[in-house]
Amino acid sequence: MTLARHALRFTLGVFLAAAGVLHLTALRTEFQAQVPSWLPLDADLVVVASGVVEVALGLALLLAPARHRRLVGLVVAAFFVAVFPGNVAQYVEGTSAFGLDTDGARLTRLFFQPVLVLAALWACGWFGPRRTEPARTPR
Repeated sequence: MTLARHALRFTLGVFLAAAGVLHLTALRTEFQAQVPSWLPLDADLVVVASGVVEVALGLALLLAPARHRRLVGLVVAAFFVAVFPGNVAQYVEGTSAFGLDTDGARLTRLFFQPVLVLAALWACGWFGPRRTEPARTPR
């Protein structure tokens, strides 16, 4: 795996873990504003659960052994897809949070979600040549 992939995987891992911690602490109310009004769950429960998942995914990106990285990348990409409706709801409902206080800013954010999906997949080896593991010889 190239240095660029490792760097991106590390960056995504730190980003997700930090966002997860912020879900559980200082920005909990801000994250609650992003929970779609149509979701039939308590907003705080959604924020806490997604925060725990983000911390776990961030740590997995940082610590998973090489043989599990493709699976981790796939799960992280699926998570980014799963939270996308919250970003759409923030745009459609005109909810201001995280400095996204105009329709233009909220719309621009929507275009970054596919970038995150692709980044997670690329950083974990889903695109480009795969390095094969050397065969293990018995001792």
